[in-house]
Amino acid sequence: MFRAAAALIVSLVLGGCQRAAGPAGPPDTGPTLVEGTHQVMGSELRIGIWTSAGSTARSAMDEAFRRADGLDELLSVWKPGSPVVAINAAAGDHPVPAGPEVRDVLHRAAQFSEWTGGKFDVTFGVLSGLWKFDAQNEDDKLPDMAEVRRRLPLIDYRQIEIDDAAGTVFLKRRGMSVHLGGVGKGYAVDQVATILRRAGLNDFLVQFGGDMYAAGHRDSRPWKLGIRDPRGPEDRIFASVDLSDATFSTSGDYERFFMANGRRYHHLIDPTTGEPARGARSVTIVAREAVDADALSTGVFLMGAVEGMALVERLPGVEAVIVSDRNEVLVSSGLKGLVTLVAQPTDAP
Repeated sequence: MFRAAAALIVSLVLGGCQRAAGPAGPPDTGPTLVEGTHQVMGSELRIGIWTSAGSTARSAMDEAFRRADGLDELLSVWKPGSPVVAINAAAGDHPVPAGPEVRDVLHRAAQFSEWTGGKFDVTFGVLSGLWKFDAQNEDDKLPDMAEVRRRLPLIDYRQIEIDDAAGTVFLKRRGMSVHLGGVGKGYAVDQVATILRRAGLNDFLVQFGGDMYAAGHRDSRPWKLGIRDPRGPEDRIFASVDLSDATFSTSGDYERFFMANGRRYHHLIDPTTGEPARGARSVTIVAREAVDADALSTGVFLMGAVEGMALVERLPGVEAVIVSDRNEVLVSSGLKGLVTLVAQPTDAP
């Protein structure tokens, strides 16, 4: 089955890419599931297409993977030659040429920042390297909080100047740094979905880390997606939802974290405090576009369960399932009756 890398679980029994034929009958030439995976943006991009046109599906899949590679070159904060690397290097000094994709992502990010009152802010990159949630932090050490606080004034999405006429981007303050990790994968998923639809493929599933696009159906049924229990084992879900032609993204405090003195420190950093946000355990967003779901799952998580759900209820075409810091499950009005609660989420620090 498809499985998200700890952010969500796709409950699909694939059983191979071809239907079984009867004992004496001819091979079934009906639709099959054509699958492919590709490593890009530090994650795995998975595509499953339910179709009878296998060659068309494989060709479109190859094009989609190339498109994802191209976006990685444009949006990366690590690759030399990336416009984002150049923008950060020129912060406070001069504007940098940036193509339409980079400017489009930054425009979208600014809208998400406005909606979330600045909780979603791509200039959080200035904190990169201070908090560590991987093997580099073997002793689970906290960063120098004085240094964290010193950098906080450099987090301000309003200091990004996008000049579409000139085709440039300028960070107005020296030391600022843009990081598109909270929006880039969702943007890529939408691009992949466009390529697949343009090839005449209407039934497919795209999974990129915690971001998902479910189009059409699999074997005449909607795609069934499960939401991981944020305190349970990786293969345990607490809720499921059937989706068709919608996106699905989950942000949680269980993907990259460490425990210190009984407290959980995770990678979703509140730009106001410079510390891990405390108001939720997981946020799953259902929306029309993957870029919306990607950014809003992070932004709503940082806002906290109550304030975040209030925002979701104000936004058209956006729904959510939130597990609060008190282990309460909140379901937005548009998903009432569509989400199946399998079990109460596990309660633990």
